Amino acid sequence: AEVDVVVASISEALLVKGRSNMLLQADVLLSSIPVDRVFDCVVVPGGPGTKLLRESPIVLSIVKRHVEAGKKVACICAAPTVLKEAGVLPTNYTAHQSVAEALPNILAEKCVVDGNIITSRGAGTAIEFGLKIVYELIGKDKADHVAAAIHFSA
Repeated sequence: AEVDVVVASISEALLVKGRSNMLLQADVLLSSIPVDRVFDCVVVPGGPGTKLLRESPIVLSIVKRHVEAGKKVACICAAPTVLKEAGVLPTNYTAHQSVAEALPNILAEKCVVDGNIITSRGAGTAIEFGLKIVYELIGKDKADHVAAAIHFSA
């Protein structure tokens, strides 16, 4: 979609081991990002590691600051629990069913946009989630172009 992306690690290592031992090379340590830096969009990943994100004061501060600044914040799978912990959970949202006890009002939609917050259900809705982020940041034409380029049809 021709956007600049910064992948940040909440640990003290740039190489992060995720679910199923998948390795991800981060660009920067989250702790090295200036506290006043504002991005067009912050994307919070889901999965079991979401617990670590909810427990990170830096993550909670970044999420809250971006929501309050009117910037996009996108959360998938269990990550909407980070929105709740940061005190910025919107009225309308979706999330993975595994967090239904913590988030009892999950909508059964693949993706939900409420103001500047985008939420999605999980791995099975990841393509729609990514395209929704492109749509919200850049517009319909670019989202349609990306969808066509990856042979995606809803």
